[in-house]
Amino acid sequence: MLMYLAAAAAPKAENPYGLMEALEQGGTIAWTVFIILCGMSVGTFYILFTKLIEQQKVINQGKKVRATFWRAASLKEGTAKLEKNSAYKQIVDDGIKAQEEHTKLTDPVEAHDWLHGSLARSEASINSKLGGGLAFLATVGSTSPFIGLFGTVIGIYRALIKIGAAGQASIDAVAGPVGEALIMTALGLAVAVPAVLAYNFLQRRNKSIAEQLNGFTVDLLAHLVSNGAVKPTIAAAPAAPAAKPAAAPTKA
Repeated sequence: MLMYLAAAAAPKAENPYGLMEALEQGGTIAWTVFIILCGMSVGTFYILFTKLIEQQKVINQGKKVRATFWRAASLKEGTAKLEKNSAYKQIVDDGIKAQEEHTKLTDPVEAHDWLHGSLARSEASINSKLGGGLAFLATVGSTSPFIGLFGTVIGIYRALIKIGAAGQASIDAVAGPVGEALIMTALGLAVAVPAVLAYNFLQRRNKSIAEQLNGFTVDLLAHLVSNGAVKPTIAAAPAAPAAKPAAAPTKA
């Protein structure tokens, strides 16, 4: 009984094959690989959350445009109701500016072509801004497994050196380097998978936003070239209900 209590009270031996132990055994190369992968992971989640916030702002702006913009009496009145840095406000302002500048052209250019080019350029600039940072996610997703693999190769190499120096493949000789190699592989995959998922998710949302922006640009172009005669059907005011016929007087 006393022996059992003494064994229970004795502190547990520390794990000699943990992450920090593997990094210490791996030396400068292991620490370098670990720091690079950590930096990639931090950058991945930073871009993910910042782009989600940025995309949600544009999505909310689109909802506001559909609800209020086309019900305004004029484009200037409608754009005054939009947020200052709204993506949709940028497109409208660029469209109004292009319409004003068309009359100053000395070389005759079709108004439709001139406005279409100006609006397309404005739309492309917004899409380019929304796509910022996605190249980093794609790079992380494609390169981090190879960075982890580099640490794996170094760990296996160190294990083989220990085997050669000891003259036998004992568990004590190779457990540390092999454990280090497996940890590097796992870290590379742990960084790559979230980056790939984030890239695909953000890319899909950007595509949806681009479709909404393109639809708005087409409606705005039609409105500009028709001098305000054409508006989206969504902006049409609901028809007033027909008046009910008066009831016939009842006879006494």
